[in-house]
Amino acid sequence: MVHQYKLGGFNIVLDTCSGAIHVVDDVAYDMIAMYKEKKPDEIVSAILKKYAAHPGITANEAENCLSDIAALEKNGQLFTPDSFKQAADTFKAQSGSVIKALCLHVAHTCNLNCSYCFASQGKFQGGRALMDFAVGKRALDFLIENSGGRRNLEVDFFGGEPLMNWEVVKELVQYARSVEEEAGKNFRFTLTTNGMLIDDDVIDFSNREMSNVVLSLDGRKEVHDRFRKDYAGNGSFDIIVPKFQKLVKARKGKAYYMRGTFTHANPDFLKDIEAMLDLGFDQLSMEPVVCAADDPQALTEADKQVVMEQYEKLAEKMIARRKEGKPFTFYHYMIDLEAGPCIYKRISGCGSGTEYMAVTPWGDLYPCHQFVGDDKFRLGNVFEGVSNPAVQEQFRSCNVYTHQECADCWAKMYCSGGCAANAYHASGSVNGVYSYGCDLFKKRMECAIMLKAAEAGI
Repeated sequence: MVHQYKLGGFNIVLDTCSGAIHVVDDVAYDMIAMYKEKKPDEIVSAILKKYAAHPGITANEAENCLSDIAALEKNGQLFTPDSFKQAADTFKAQSGSVIKALCLHVAHTCNLNCSYCFASQGKFQGGRALMDFAVGKRALDFLIENSGGRRNLEVDFFGGEPLMNWEVVKELVQYARSVEEEAGKNFRFTLTTNGMLIDDDVIDFSNREMSNVVLSLDGRKEVHDRFRKDYAGNGSFDIIVPKFQKLVKARKGKAYYMRGTFTHANPDFLKDIEAMLDLGFDQLSMEPVVCAADDPQALTEADKQVVMEQYEKLAEKMIARRKEGKPFTFYHYMIDLEAGPCIYKRISGCGSGTEYMAVTPWGDLYPCHQFVGDDKFRLGNVFEGVSNPAVQEQFRSCNVYTHQECADCWAKMYCSGGCAANAYHASGSVNGVYSYGCDLFKKRMECAIMLKAAEAGI
């Protein structure tokens, strides 16, 4: 399967199953498009006719180009057949029951009242609660016990707002550090916060212990304060921005990123990216809101074209800023074309429900944070382990080839079938698709690949 597109002045050809990317001239681009449909002499004739006004393009050169295309096909870099389908069902089975990451919901409560919150203002459809140390400690032991020979283990402190349970977060980190050497493990922690409770203690501890910090900021003050309000109805922008700036400065280059959400109110999200750049932040993410179609914040079909244009303009801005010596990172454009995810990850996806689980304040296990509160997906708990193997098997058998809509999609080796939670909420099945999200993902991948071509100076 081959995907061809033009963007940023580049003619780009992607070979889906090999991952090979080719940046070619107009003639080669057109010939590749005809290669499987026409005979060689028909292709040469069509090229000579189309480029008749270009005297440098001769029959001999066209034939040489055809030979180059044939060589790429022979070497497995063009029109590569899909040979991975047979292995898809066995990859996860071979990995056994190894768990490598937990999302610890240390707080099912929040000090903000964001109207678009997928977790119902941090409550996840249930009562407000804080995780106590005993539950969190057991969750970390559960992770160690079920991580097999894997050394690096990931733990995300999540909510709600995890800083509302900050002392327990610190105690859990200290406990993990006390046992990791004997267990032969290395814990890597992430903190996701809205910033309202950041103080010097949070900054110092996070910059010492957190491998990454995710900071919630929606960009422009008027956009951010439209949804991210406290319970008195006041916007949070003026409170959190100075705290974020202080934390990021203190991290001295250590990983962080600003995570924003764009909605129907701001499909022109590039302005929000620019606002964050003006505030001094350069590790950025803007995520499309995912909510019910009848929600006032939901992105519409009319918004889609605006968003697509914003992605392209964002890529152009990144190229311009790099030339100016002021580069920045956009999370969705981070792509490694040479040593990216192994074929196991490309086929199997994020590992929700198998390699990755979310833990509630009571110790209940769910496939990921977006399933928390839906009892159909409760896997078990950290004290007794997985007691609902049928649900786990549902996720274990979910891969890019179980999504029928993915069969002929050029981007399937990049999205790995997409987010199971988004698919479920859009279609009622983890093996369905969230088509709106698919369209946005494909545009992001086109832009990310184009950026790599620009970086290479092709």
